Amino acid sequence: MSVSPLPNIKRKVLIPLPDYGFDPTEAAIPWSLLTANGHEVYFATPSGYSSMCDMRILRGTGLGIWKPFLMAGTKASLEYNYMSNSDTFCNPYKYTSLHPEEFDALLLPGGHDKAIKEYLESPILQEIIADYFVNSRPVAAICHGVLLVARSMNPLTQKSVLFNYKTTALLTKQERMAYQLTRLWLKDYYLTYPISVQDEVTSLLASPSQFIEGPLPMLKDSITHPERGFSLLDRHYLSARWPGDVYHFANAFLEMLK
Repeated sequence: MSVSPLPNIKRKVLIPLPDYGFDPTEAAIPWSLLTANGHEVYFATPSGYSSMCDMRILRGTGLGIWKPFLMAGTKASLEYNYMSNSDTFCNPYKYTSLHPEEFDALLLPGGHDKAIKEYLESPILQEIIADYFVNSRPVAAICHGVLLVARSMNPLTQKSVLFNYKTTALLTKQERMAYQLTRLWLKDYYLTYPISVQDEVTSLLASPSQFIEGPLPMLKDSITHPERGFSLLDRHYLSARWPGDVYHFANAFLEMLK
């Protein structure tokens, strides 16, 4: 007797974004893989109008000799173009109109531009993230997106939702290196806050040992070499460090949604 395979289950995934400044790779590559696997992806912005990524990272403007390493790759740029012309991207929800129960999972990209602070500091998003953690629903965050999660307070404990979770995020060594390489002409562009992402996230955990740096981030991963990337799964929560982890991160998120 043969057994028919279970049908693929379509999930509704929400990707909140700032009005401007998110990292194009960290949003577009997961969007591409999610939609290719039949999931429905929706977006939300503070204004309710379509967002725009950090154009410096998309075009390499002002990145000097480090442009090939720091800007979005060709594949990410292509997928960003597709994503930014999609119906759900062009017609996002407004933060204030969101109802967390309408979506099956959250995916939270990062970014460096100071404009992303409206996203990282949003009490509305933090409340939604807390709801997902209290109900053990899937949440995935990469780079500065982990900072948004860490700032979200569990209403039952008044501690960070990550207090008892293992996590990774943008490493201090990565953040400081990008700053040092570009500070002569970009000033503090790569320092979104005076304190590094890793240091703030770690300060909100029960123990510093819960922050996992992972292998040394040397090469960016790709669709053919996702093993070069790193992501960390703890129960219903997935985290990653930088655009160079994005394929590993997105593939792990797809597994979570099955």
